[in-house]
Amino acid sequence: MCEFCEIINKRSNILEKNGASSCFFDQFPVTRFHMLIIPNRHIETYHDLSITELTEVHRMVIGWSKKLQKKDPSITGWNIGWNCKESAGQTVKHAHCHLIPRRDGDIDNPIGGVRGVIPDKRIYK
Repeated sequence: MCEFCEIINKRSNILEKNGASSCFFDQFPVTRFHMLIIPNRHIETYHDLSITELTEVHRMVIGWSKKLQKKDPSITGWNIGWNCKESAGQTVKHAHCHLIPRRDGDIDNPIGGVRGVIPDKRIYK
């Protein structure tokens, strides 16, 4: 059983669970309140999600963005993303969406955002 399935089955650290998805804080957060939102069904990548799962994950992204923004007004932006397959950096083979709060000044120059997965491509202007 994969580590995310174990979290779901044990309900350990789960902040919210609905019929199709669950969420919890990332064990290795990039920023404070970095969350993972995952389908409850064991599937490998974003491309394997059903429309229902995609909708429920998206609802949690929107809902938790609002909750966290209210809890921490220092949040001024978000990175929301999926790593699909090993070559894209996926280390747990259970689909998961990263909801990463960002704050003004958390890095010197945030231009390029997720383009930073390939460092020399981040700055493009």
